[in-house]
Amino acid sequence: QVQLVESGGGLVQTGDSLRLSCAASGRTFSIYATGWFRQAPGKARDFVAAIKMGDTRTYYADSVKGRFTISRDNAKNTVYLQMIDLKPEDTAVYYCAAKVSGGSAGSYKYTYNYNYWGQGTQVTVSS
Repeated sequence: QVQLVESGGGLVQTGDSLRLSCAASGRTFSIYATGWFRQAPGKARDFVAAIKMGDTRTYYADSVKGRFTISRDNAKNTVYLQMIDLKPEDTAVYYCAAKVSGGSAGSYKYTYNYNYWGQGTQVTVSS
């Protein structure tokens, strides 16, 4: 199986930056793509960004495009989410997830297409 461990969350002010990390272990060779999702209190878990492990293609939600960057380091089996110009509306628990099936275009957006999840890390942006 695949295990995912997240780190890097914290309390920051509007305009600050954070880098989240997601370290994968286990059957990492089976991962097709890795995504980041976030969930605010009382809200659904929403797509943030994803990266394919084969060709490094990336995808972003409109709400974070231009501010967040997803990347990976295969040697470390780690995916990163670099967040800049953080806003209070970015406050949420951030989860990383691994998708083992290729699926069709756009499948990376939906939680039900991911097979493994991390524990979540809290990001709080104060105004």
